[in-house]
Amino acid sequence: MIDHVVLNVRDVEVSRKFYAAALAPLGYAALKSFPGWVGFGMAGKADFWLTRRDPIGAGVHVAWRCDRRKQVDEFHAAALKAGGKDNGRPGLRKEYHPDYYGAFVLDPDGNNMEAVCNEPQE
Repeated sequence: MIDHVVLNVRDVEVSRKFYAAALAPLGYAALKSFPGWVGFGMAGKADFWLTRRDPIGAGVHVAWRCDRRKQVDEFHAAALKAGGKDNGRPGLRKEYHPDYYGAFVLDPDGNNMEAVCNEPQE
């Protein structure tokens, strides 16, 4: 079981603003911060951390599980409004499985962020 993930970013403040907006529809918020670090999570537990350190990579893919397809739509819209770049509009991806509903957005560093709902149509 994964306890937390750390993403190396170019600018913690730029990424903090992006993720605060993009993850809000999923119930995530910035919960902790230290000089050069910010941790996002739910229910008091930060499990997604941002920090400024090398190497900066644009090959990271993180997917957040959603209970409802509407959350996927809201994530995508919020992430684009916050400056993300569309990397796959919300929709079914039946090649993964019949109920896989996901959306993809590139963050300020080019990392591929996804929200996915594996539940049948609401």
